[in-house]
Amino acid sequence: MDFIKGIFNVLSDPRLFFILGVAALVFMIWKREFFARNTVGYGLLAFAAVFIVFGYFDPNFKLIILKPDNVPIVGLIFLLLFFVWYSIREGVLNDRRIAAGKGPIEKEESDRVWVWPDLVYTELISLIICSVILIVWSIVLAAPLEQPASASATPNPSKAPWYFLGLQEMLVYFDPWLAGVVLPSLIIVGLIAIPYIDTNEKGNGYYTIAERKAEISLFLFGFVILWCSLIILGTFLRGPNWNFFGPFEYWDTHKLEALTNVNLSDYIWVRFLNTGLPSSILLRESVGILVVLAYVFVLPVILARTVLKHYYEKMGSTRFYVGAFLFLMMMSLPAKMLLRWILNLQYILAIPEYFFNI
Repeated sequence: MDFIKGIFNVLSDPRLFFILGVAALVFMIWKREFFARNTVGYGLLAFAAVFIVFGYFDPNFKLIILKPDNVPIVGLIFLLLFFVWYSIREGVLNDRRIAAGKGPIEKEESDRVWVWPDLVYTELISLIICSVILIVWSIVLAAPLEQPASASATPNPSKAPWYFLGLQEMLVYFDPWLAGVVLPSLIIVGLIAIPYIDTNEKGNGYYTIAERKAEISLFLFGFVILWCSLIILGTFLRGPNWNFFGPFEYWDTHKLEALTNVNLSDYIWVRFLNTGLPSSILLRESVGILVVLAYVFVLPVILARTVLKHYYEKMGSTRFYVGAFLFLMMMSLPAKMLLRWILNLQYILAIPEYFFNI
């Protein structure tokens, strides 16, 4: 038992956790015919259920999953697994039909039902079931109310509500003005801009993967890997002092991580050139400024002329560069996470004199 718990604790290391998540997503898209099988979908749910039951008998794991704040997150994990698998399954089934010249199932009249009585009855039954679940839930689990807020006694760890844990995790890697204002705004703007950037009519109103492979892969990466996984990290693996803990580890408040986060300018001037930091801000941060400018302005041009040339010709310059900018902003999060975890790199561009750090 301890050996199995040790394996899960090792795999929950954020670097392995992230890399395995990306690898699982790539495998799921690549081998979607295998992933779409009923045995695979129900097997994933069964594995998750066995893992929860197995962990229930560990006192440390039990404290985490039975915390009233975390119980709905456990349920959401099962829902996430099911609906991601179900959407892949429906896409694979439609791809088979389209390849056979039949068209997607959603376009057939036989798949449609009347609002009354079919849909109304279904909604009524769902309403009754959800009401019963909420009533039983409220009776069995006490409301997670704590003492009135006090500056002299703060929780450790002090966590945001689960739906903000992704943003709170982003605050570890970016300054508040970026993680709390710029990036969330770009997420909203990006979601609004999708219909204007991607005008491909394929996939509208029906499930498909073969016709929208790149778009679906990008969406799943952003939603599952960069959003849901951050919520899971913040909920179950972030413990006291905001340190990482394995699911079967004791949350020791005295645990100290021997980390020294270093800015890019320190790497360049102090460690590489073996000199002190220049007094001039522009000179000191010159490399960071060049890196940021190249990432935002030069890299999209390189992509348009190389690996994404097909998309540039299909979308046109305006839509392509807007989409490329939003894509690079999204990819800045995993890039910054990996740089922090692997190289302890804090900021690429650090100007604390003016509270401007990237």
